[in-house]
Amino acid sequence: MLRTNNEFLSYIKELYSDDAYTRYIKVQQLTVDAQFLTQGERVHQIYIIKEGIAKCFFSEENGKDYILEFLGKGEILGEIEAIREMPCLCNVAAVTTLEVYSISIKLFNDLMDKDMRLNKLLLKELAERMVNTSSRASFQQLYTVEHGLAKLLELRDKQQLQLSKEDMAAYLGITLRSLNRALKGFSHH
Repeated sequence: MLRTNNEFLSYIKELYSDDAYTRYIKVQQLTVDAQFLTQGERVHQIYIIKEGIAKCFFSEENGKDYILEFLGKGEILGEIEAIREMPCLCNVAAVTTLEVYSISIKLFNDLMDKDMRLNKLLLKELAERMVNTSSRASFQQLYTVEHGLAKLLELRDKQQLQLSKEDMAAYLGITLRSLNRALKGFSHH
């Protein structure tokens, strides 16, 4: 429910502390709800979350959003689009105050050409995402909305997140009305 990657965080911290890379890597502060990647638009930077939580979501043609993941420390964003030289697949916005490392596409591509450690980290990350996507799809098929909601509420409380009902419904892939019904069921327990 909240993805993190300590190996990537260690890697980027090492790069950032190396004088040869400081002009290509910046630390940025983002406020709650700030969207820093936009579906369908060109990616200009690769981001790795230093601190805070972001949400990765699709905006559908019918105006509805579907949240794929909540992302925390060490998660990398924009790398698929940079590797494939394509527009952004989804939107990414800050759920909490966010601190990110932003890396120039040029540096990212140069490192991919010569840094085996980066390539191994990327392969592990992409494989992890495939496993998580499959698991989540089967989870949503096999378990009730209430079970998914319980897990989401547990994450919210543990991380002390302010999640709107819209975000909870978007993550669970249900309507606001269905969410309200499920929440009402919880209050009776």
